[in-house]
Amino acid sequence: MNETARLIGDDPIWLILIKVVGTFAFLVVMTLLTIWAERRVIGRMQQRPGPNRAGPFGMLQSLADGLKLAFKEDIRPVLADKWIYILAPVVSATPALVAFSVIPVGGEVTIFGERTALQLVELPVSLLVVLACASVGVYGIVLAGWSSGSPYPLLGALRSAAQVISYEIAMGLSFIAVILYAGTLSTSGIVAAQENGWFFALLPFSFVVYAIAMVGETNRAPFDLPEAESELVGGFHTEYSSLKFALFFLAEYINMVTVSALATTLFLGGWHAPWPLYLVGDGVLNTGWWPVLWFLLKTMLFLFVFVWLRGTLPRLRYDQFMNLGWKVLVPLSLVWICAVTAIRGIRNADLLGSQQFLFIGGGVVVALLILAFLVPDRKPPEEETAENEVPLSGGGYPVPPTDLRVPENPRATTVPTASGTRSRLPEAGQEPTSSTKEAPDGND
Repeated sequence: MNETARLIGDDPIWLILIKVVGTFAFLVVMTLLTIWAERRVIGRMQQRPGPNRAGPFGMLQSLADGLKLAFKEDIRPVLADKWIYILAPVVSATPALVAFSVIPVGGEVTIFGERTALQLVELPVSLLVVLACASVGVYGIVLAGWSSGSPYPLLGALRSAAQVISYEIAMGLSFIAVILYAGTLSTSGIVAAQENGWFFALLPFSFVVYAIAMVGETNRAPFDLPEAESELVGGFHTEYSSLKFALFFLAEYINMVTVSALATTLFLGGWHAPWPLYLVGDGVLNTGWWPVLWFLLKTMLFLFVFVWLRGTLPRLRYDQFMNLGWKVLVPLSLVWICAVTAIRGIRNADLLGSQQFLFIGGGVVVALLILAFLVPDRKPPEEETAENEVPLSGGGYPVPPTDLRVPENPRATTVPTASGTRSRLPEAGQEPTSSTKEAPDGND
């Protein structure tokens, strides 16, 4: 049992309740601030002010929107399954709150004379708890789409199930290299292992895979396909309103905070002060309540990336999105894990020195780059179009036949009607006949 687990295990019940309420309040406040910051930042990107009426700089706009949702009429579709329809938002929001409980926000502090660690729960398998909560959270989305009794929510729910399963595999694979280097599944142990160097520099590929997977896991743009407004109206929560819709909204933003905090824990040293601040005063900035500040700044950096992606990139097509997960991230992650395992084995066995290892590794990287530039791109031979096959354009859409001929100077004709005469053109390639010739005018 490490020191963090011992401190948390000795917490009295009143301190545990303070931590629970504090964690919930922190997540709700971070949700309100993230929504406000998202609207302000995207407004700045699009050269408009964003919310600026409610409170200073519009900071109370998110609170006003939450109160508005609470007083809206709660409408339930006639065809909806009543109890599952009510239960789905709760199932979606609860795991998002539970997952944050294993994140270490800071080190050892004293609260009302009681020594403790700024972490709600410390487990030997904390990373598995995060993956389990992510797996359970998708049930709320699936049940919401199925119980609504409408086709668009059902399609959004099916998309979300496929999306979360795909990118949760990539996310889990990105954990493995971190676990190999840290030697533990405990989040506090992973933070302690980064005291002398952060894992984002040591394991750059794992960091990139996790950064992509966390966007797909939270259904955020450009991966917000389960709630694509242009295709599915609103996706799985189309039939929800009032507080039930607010729970889905809360779950999405709490998930954003949780995966950002987990990225900070795994790859950016957790609550440790950045270089060179940790050198100040023999590490005094890594003690007391200072680590909370560094943790919040790193987490807010990832939240800004979420907002930046939403304001910058268009939504991917569903086939492109699934190809990225199954054909790119998962295979490359498996290759990366094999490489990391081989490197750890070679270094632990002392088969190669540091200089020899760097020399061989650099040579392999240079050889791969040379092959990537020298190997020509072989284009597949163009297939001959069948005689009766409709040709396709570059985008895959059928184009009209090219053998249509329109007369250069079609003669306008008039035909008598009840209200007078109107013009009519002869068909393509048809000579005007007596029935289509111009009717004589009375003045001729």
